[in-house]
Amino acid sequence: MMEEAKQLFKKLKIHTLLDLVLIIPTSYNDTTLTLKPELGKVNTLEAKVIESSIYNGKLRITFTLTQSGRRLSSTFFRVTPYHHKLFEVGSSHVIQGKLEEYKGYWQMSQPKSIKQVGKITPKYKTVLKESEIASLIEVYISEQNLYNEGLDSKEVATLMHIHFPKSMEEVYENGSFKAAFISVLKFVEAYNHLKKLRGKRADFPALRALKGEIKAFVDNLPFILTSEQQSVIADIQKDLARDDKAAKRMVVGDVGSGKTMVILASVMMALPHTSILMAPTSLLALQLYEEAQKHLPSSVRIALVMQGKNQGDYLEADFIIGTHALLYKEDLPEASLVMVDEQHRFGTKQRAMLEVLVSSGEKKPHYLQFSATPIPRTQAMMESELLDVSLITTTPFEREVLTQTITKSDFPNLLTHIKEEIAQKHQVLIIYPLVEESTEVPYQSLEESRGFWESKFESVYVTHGKDKAKEEVLLEFREKGNILLATTVVEVGISLPRLTLIVIVGAERLGLATLHQLRGRVGRNGLKSWCYLYSNFNASERLTQFTKTTNGFDIAKLDLKFRDSGDILDGTIQSGQKFKWLNMGEDEEVVARAKSRLDV
Repeated sequence: MMEEAKQLFKKLKIHTLLDLVLIIPTSYNDTTLTLKPELGKVNTLEAKVIESSIYNGKLRITFTLTQSGRRLSSTFFRVTPYHHKLFEVGSSHVIQGKLEEYKGYWQMSQPKSIKQVGKITPKYKTVLKESEIASLIEVYISEQNLYNEGLDSKEVATLMHIHFPKSMEEVYENGSFKAAFISVLKFVEAYNHLKKLRGKRADFPALRALKGEIKAFVDNLPFILTSEQQSVIADIQKDLARDDKAAKRMVVGDVGSGKTMVILASVMMALPHTSILMAPTSLLALQLYEEAQKHLPSSVRIALVMQGKNQGDYLEADFIIGTHALLYKEDLPEASLVMVDEQHRFGTKQRAMLEVLVSSGEKKPHYLQFSATPIPRTQAMMESELLDVSLITTTPFEREVLTQTITKSDFPNLLTHIKEEIAQKHQVLIIYPLVEESTEVPYQSLEESRGFWESKFESVYVTHGKDKAKEEVLLEFREKGNILLATTVVEVGISLPRLTLIVIVGAERLGLATLHQLRGRVGRNGLKSWCYLYSNFNASERLTQFTKTTNGFDIAKLDLKFRDSGDILDGTIQSGQKFKWLNMGEDEEVVARAKSRLDV
């Protein structure tokens, strides 16, 4: 059985006993005798054949019901000699089928004659034959095995009821699983997933412990770090001070939450040893380089490595910032700390090369990754089985951004507002859904609307995702521009301090996470700002909710609510890991319980 079972498990693509338990019956075949017959439902009744006739090639049988003596007629359409033999006059049966009434007479079309009475058989929809899945469940799902997995008596009893029910009442309520059963299934699903992740975490010794002093650096900053920034920095200090275990931490900060300062504090901790930071675009790399030069002590040697242009000598540097061009340098100095910004934007191949960059022999450098894409807390709790997770949910200063939905009739007022902002030397960003005209989308494209803006305003810049020169355009716009027309390319990272107004055309077409990233471009320096969601349609509940909240972590939850796991989830969930019972937006408490059970 073992070898055969292994093959079946492989076919089902399952790896644990709990994976098997979570294959839940889609329905049950119940052959318990019906005590009170009900019309319109499937009934199981004892009956005796009293008449049999053939009419137009159809077989008609009349039964009397043993329990009530009432007559019931049945018609069989595809008749074989088997039917004639089975339903001979005088024979007794337990018949099962849907009970109907026609002009006062009871009827049951093509009833089955049941061999085994009083049995409830679960039906499973899987790639296996019914008999194969049934035998796996029979052999492996037992109370003892479930206890061995760490489940408690209520969970074990529930799962045994679901797979081996004694009566339908103990499982179903109004045609679906009882609420108490569903909460057990949620828990088991979370527990199983966390258990699998926990098994995957691999730790390595660090190249060395890093204990560089950061107090002077923090005291010299022209602002005070938020308490969340300070607590994440303290977490990282603990991580880096160990040499028995290389750090593996993900820092998720909301838009404008000040991740850069956490990065620079980590560089200070690594001194006198080298740290490397890899960013997904040269624009982000350049921006981090400028910030590092501005805030790090002048004694720290900083280098920038990008395709075709380098600044500073990376062979001698304490802190090397670069794009994936770093991966192609043969002579990079050994780094004791490797950091990656927006890791999910690198391709799989680049991530694999990064792995090589960060591993020399048995010992590994400390590793930190940073992301500005907030994730629901439930996901943060899941991810933390593979690596340590820190969330920064607050921003260093109150950003005053007013979000409003607008439509065609508001356009004249919008133009007036844009003129007012430009008069104050502020900048405006207008996001279009497409670069070129399309019959599919009921909005103008970048190219179609460009002439309008260029005729009305000066210093209008245009860029989009496929634009080879987009980084140059953005840099030039930062210095000289009034209006930037773009597609969603600007969503992550670039800091435009004078930007106070953003218009997102066709906002209803974008996920809330993307809208949040775009809105994060304005009001970076505390200037009063506006985000207009332009739509040709009436505002949806989704957009209305979005205008009311500015916290990325709440928006990540909303995004889940409105479209069942969206583009905000990278990693485990996005690669097709869809939970059947667990709701990533709502079931934080369930995940917390599963986690604490594993920690015991």
